[in-house]
Amino acid sequence: MSRPKTAVDKPEKKVTRDDLESKLRELRGDVDKRVETAKVSAITIAVGVAVVTVVAAYWFGKRKGKKRQTVLEIRRI
Repeated sequence: MSRPKTAVDKPEKKVTRDDLESKLRELRGDVDKRVETAKVSAITIAVGVAVVTVVAAYWFGKRKGKKRQTVLEIRRI
């Protein structure tokens, strides 16, 4: 009957520098893909927010200008 391996047991194969580098490259590749996907979404959202902000500022400014517009009557005597 064999007992289950634990963290204390020595592994049968040593972990080499090449093993670590290949695993880190694999993980980095996954992270890079996720970053690219998130970057595109973030840029799209930022552009949308900027456009909405500019349009809202223009609209509110135009509306406020109409409310405060001075009416000038010129009468001839």
